[in-house]
Amino acid sequence: MIVVQKYGGTSVESTEKILKIAQKISEDYDRGNKIVVVVSAMGKTTNYLIDLLNQVNPNASPREYDMIASTGEQVSIALMASALSKFGKKSISLTGFQAGIDTDSTHSRATLKRVYRGRLLSLLDDGFIPVVAGFQGISPDGEITTLGRGGSDTTAVAVAYGIGADLCEIYTDVDGVYTADPRYIERPKKLDKVSYDEMIEMAVNGAKVLHPRSVELARRYHVKVVVKHAHKESDGTIVEEAGKLEEPLVRSLSVDEGIVKIVISNVPDIPGIAAATFKKLAQYHVSLDMIVQSMHKDGKNDIAFTVSKEESKDALKAMEMLKNEIELGGIHFDDTMAKISIIGVNIVGSSEIVYNMFDAIASVGANIDMISTSNSRISCIVKREKIKEAAKAVAKRFGLEE
Repeated sequence: MIVVQKYGGTSVESTEKILKIAQKISEDYDRGNKIVVVVSAMGKTTNYLIDLLNQVNPNASPREYDMIASTGEQVSIALMASALSKFGKKSISLTGFQAGIDTDSTHSRATLKRVYRGRLLSLLDDGFIPVVAGFQGISPDGEITTLGRGGSDTTAVAVAYGIGADLCEIYTDVDGVYTADPRYIERPKKLDKVSYDEMIEMAVNGAKVLHPRSVELARRYHVKVVVKHAHKESDGTIVEEAGKLEEPLVRSLSVDEGIVKIVISNVPDIPGIAAATFKKLAQYHVSLDMIVQSMHKDGKNDIAFTVSKEESKDALKAMEMLKNEIELGGIHFDDTMAKISIIGVNIVGSSEIVYNMFDAIASVGANIDMISTSNSRISCIVKREKIKEAAKAVAKRFGLEE
């Protein structure tokens, strides 16, 4: 088989772990597999590099951000290729550019355009194990770009699709996908399989196992993904097409404490105001989650939405620009909230599931601030101080613990 194996930062955070993984890759290669390896930066290297940049200039350009942030993966690929050589394997490290990974020109949040398969397939045919830098690519202007935090998962799936791999294995510090994060639920259940749609909802709503963009890419191009533990033997969790289930079923719970609620008050209730608001956010490439508009007297509305903490500064900049163009009552910033979500099959179609979600949260004295739904998800915003109690109550109500 042709297999793409991706190893995250915690899996390669030391030279000892890199050597251990190199030995495992060598053994997989000896079983007859052709392997492309994708790695992240070691441990918290990227955070360290960004801290350095902020010490020099907190307002450094996005281009320089990408220039420094991309170097962490270059250390990892050189170490991994050298470790594989130590075990007698032909290996070569490749930056995103050298591996043929093209993106658009958006710095720090670039979108993948294509992966040129020629060099990678040629190396595989010659018996090499290519080690590709995750998280990065090259723009049409020849500039280094990065894909946003968690982008190495997306690189791995894109490479798997690009070279026609049989399997994309995502190795991390957990042995699969669970019904809930162990930080909130003591004994979550491990899932043998999840659908692409379920995994996307879990990832978007706080689960840290896979990056949402990687799962969206896998679903679009039918890339089979398996999540496994980097240093333990396990079958992991397969991410694939959904089965034909119609009965409403809650499969997992996700918590996201990294959100910020922004409220624009006393917005004029006239056509085009909402469009103008979100156009400003789009100009800053801000990703939105929940959006609520509430009606007030005298032709004025409040518009509330949530964004990630990482993008909250850009969101506020966009709203300040809007304030210069439209008369607003004020811009309110709330970073004391958290989101709890249940994910499953046809769950919004069941009033019983909706009731139990809300009742479980109310049972711990938590007030629901915002609600968002899809066919496979119900999300509620509550005060962060209540999130652990709420998560335990919801998990117990839907039988998500062992």
